[in-house]
Amino acid sequence: MKISVLLILICAALFVQPAFSQETTFTHLVNLAEGDLNKDGLKDVAIVTQDTTDLKWPYRLQIFFGRADGKRDLMLTSMTAVEPQYPDGKGNGYIDANFDQLEIRNNVLSIKVQLTRGMFVHKFRYQNGRFELIGFTHGASDGVGTMSDIDFNLSTGDYVSREERYDTGEVISHKKGKKLIRPLPGLEYFKPFSTDWY
Repeated sequence: MKISVLLILICAALFVQPAFSQETTFTHLVNLAEGDLNKDGLKDVAIVTQDTTDLKWPYRLQIFFGRADGKRDLMLTSMTAVEPQYPDGKGNGYIDANFDQLEIRNNVLSIKVQLTRGMFVHKFRYQNGRFELIGFTHGASDGVGTMSDIDFNLSTGDYVSREERYDTGEVISHKKGKKLIRPLPGLEYFKPFSTDWY
């Protein structure tokens, strides 16, 4: 009788375990940032991992909120916030944008990406029960003497764009404007450059 019960428990454990398994192919840790994201005074963590078995080498962003007992709760997983390293598959072309790092500062999560001749940063704040895009900065060179940049505060809608010659310092254009985007884009469905504005 005891053996029958033991065999039933073992079989049940073997069949139930795969349903709750957390196995993943995102085993390569690319970057980790710590800081307080939800203003509760506890250390939160944002991590980017990568699946190097997939031909596109996709990235996964996860955010964990710290708890008073030292444990962490998974608050968000995004498969689109960071573009894959090889969008067309490894060996099938070149990508200009490469993930650089995460940063948590002043309760804001920044996702930084390097370009061949520049960079861009998306900034998210936890507010209204979710992570919302509050800022976007982009700077790039055309490689022949012109540097352009834009700084867009999505919270206020204010933006500043500037273009100048980096060899002479001559300002070609300097514009200020306003573009309100409501509701603010959420990190849960965010994809970089899905619009002309961010």
